[in-house]
Amino acid sequence: MKLFSSVNDVQDVPALVAEALRLKQDPFAYKQLGLNKTISLVFLNPSLRTRMSTQKAAMNLGMNVIVLNIDKEGWALELRDGVVMNGTTVEHIREAAAVMGEYSDIIGVRSFPGLKDRDEDYSEAIFNKFVEFCKVPVVSLESATRHPLQSLADLVTIEELKTTSRPKVVLTWAPHIKPLPQAVPNSFAEWMCRADVDFVIAHPAGYELSQEFTSGATITHDQNEALKDADFIYVKNWSAYEPYGNVLPGNEDWMLTNDKLGIAPNAKVMHCLPVRRDLELSSEILDGPRSVVIHEAGNRVWAAQAVLKKILESN
Repeated sequence: MKLFSSVNDVQDVPALVAEALRLKQDPFAYKQLGLNKTISLVFLNPSLRTRMSTQKAAMNLGMNVIVLNIDKEGWALELRDGVVMNGTTVEHIREAAAVMGEYSDIIGVRSFPGLKDRDEDYSEAIFNKFVEFCKVPVVSLESATRHPLQSLADLVTIEELKTTSRPKVVLTWAPHIKPLPQAVPNSFAEWMCRADVDFVIAHPAGYELSQEFTSGATITHDQNEALKDADFIYVKNWSAYEPYGNVLPGNEDWMLTNDKLGIAPNAKVMHCLPVRRDLELSSEILDGPRSVVIHEAGNRVWAAQAVLKKILESN
């Protein structure tokens, strides 16, 4: 594996999930694998779980880790080609990514969409330029359209905690105060559509995701219908795909509460975090026995470690 940007880069998804769970039981079994190897984690946007879990995963494999918050610690990057750099940008991504590749055996990159121009965001220009110019394996730490390490950890969590062979998994939209990217729901949908689950997406009208991520899912605008008898409920906000980046008025009643969980008595509640309490998800759920958000966040380490192990073994 030289690239981890989506589920499409994984040949055997169940095997990768199983590997993550094996590593959880024996985190240091492959500590020699990354000896004298360096991973650089490059952040153009803030991070807590992704940074710490990927850094810990790399250290468990014996790797050296360089973390660069390039939005705060690096030069302002020019991302466009064919422009005279007589403005505020100081270094072109062509040179920056190439130099990072000289210092690294693997590079992880995190960047968010602008939510202004859908074609630009969905072209994944920033991430793809790193892949093109750094010349070493690249891992997505979240991009404009996907968050594959999060989705792998989500699938690991479902596999670990499921009580039936083919659980019902529901992705339900939640309210928010500002437009959020579609990366997490896109990615979660894409991975669930490849998994052996009964997958349902519930959202208000107007929040449809791109069909390239949802093929095989059941999609409804009725949250109660979706939640009925669910085994796992994944709560997440996202802005509209069309018109792109918009937030539609109303829909505050989509926040998940204990009352709504009454129709899914065995459901475990998931969220990628960070979460705005009592806006996206009620505190009574987050602080109650149905929430597995901390367990899910813990599995971010083993998901990242399984991916890095695969890359180290094949390069």
